[in-house]
Amino acid sequence: MQKIELNGKTILVTGAAGFIGSNLVKRLLKDTEGSTIVGIDNMNDYYDVRLKEMRLAELEQHKEFVFIKGDIADKATIDELFAKYAPAVVVNLAAQAGVRYSITNPEAYIQSNLIGFYNILEACRHSYDDGKTGVEHLVYASSSSVYGSNKKVPYSTDDKVDNPVSLYAATKKSNELLAHAYSKLYNIPSTGLRFFTVYGPAGRPDMAYFGFTNKLVKGETIKIFNFGNCMRDFTYVDDIVEGVVRIMQGAPEKKCGEDGLPLPPYAVYNIGNNQPENLLTFVDILQQELLRAGVLPADYDFESHKELVPMQPGDVPVTYADTSALERDYGFKPSTSLRTGLRNFAEWYADFYQKK
Repeated sequence: MQKIELNGKTILVTGAAGFIGSNLVKRLLKDTEGSTIVGIDNMNDYYDVRLKEMRLAELEQHKEFVFIKGDIADKATIDELFAKYAPAVVVNLAAQAGVRYSITNPEAYIQSNLIGFYNILEACRHSYDDGKTGVEHLVYASSSSVYGSNKKVPYSTDDKVDNPVSLYAATKKSNELLAHAYSKLYNIPSTGLRFFTVYGPAGRPDMAYFGFTNKLVKGETIKIFNFGNCMRDFTYVDDIVEGVVRIMQGAPEKKCGEDGLPLPPYAVYNIGNNQPENLLTFVDILQQELLRAGVLPADYDFESHKELVPMQPGDVPVTYADTSALERDYGFKPSTSLRTGLRNFAEWYADFYQKK
């Protein structure tokens, strides 16, 4: 593994106003010295833009942060950004997220997740032109969705992942394949991260915990899919960020094979809690924490607001991360309990939506 120094470097984070992106930028601003963090985000309205604006406002208080409002699917924007800032480390988190949305709006996924990622790869490739040092490490978000309906659990990065059950999953698997080809052809050190159901304060409103809360507050009924028999490896956002920061600092090593050609400096890791929770347990803890934070009144009748329904297209019954490789190579294992994570979310929700 090649050690990468983050201090004094220019680091590009795409999707910087997003949930994981903004938390990562915040952490880098806090922990690195002499670095410039360049963030790009198209600020689209896939969910409440106020959340993105709130995250961004917090980041823009730091003089070491440069923000570009732009789309990674626009090649000229990306080429210009790389020419101007020449990032040493690139973390690509910009993507059209969500399994269900990909069923009705496929084009958004092709634009952002395929064309956008291709533009990033091309910019990384040309960062070495004219003998320049270029990008030292490309880290990019993949997803646990790539495992599809694999029966073997926990999911290991050694498992075959050739049966996506949604377009979203297919685009994420494509990212891994594209990165492998570019790592092989142009010797670009790249690491893909398969995130497992990320949650936390100021998260994405399209995620179950946030959507459930919004509905309960309005007195609407929440639908619990597969009659509550889904298991999810919920991973708290701070654990994800810790994993990303550690991985940024250790790139796959550049070396040659017996044929004298470069072996691809390429790796993929799971970042998950390694402890799947039943959806009904999850809803139970969430409702307790919403009561505790005062988001819902003490006499709230949960039973009348819950509906158990069959599985929906694109979903999988279980996600479960094998994180042994992450522990072995980076000495890290996510450990935030669901109770702690949902408590932090409920307190933030009360503060952001109800006290302001």
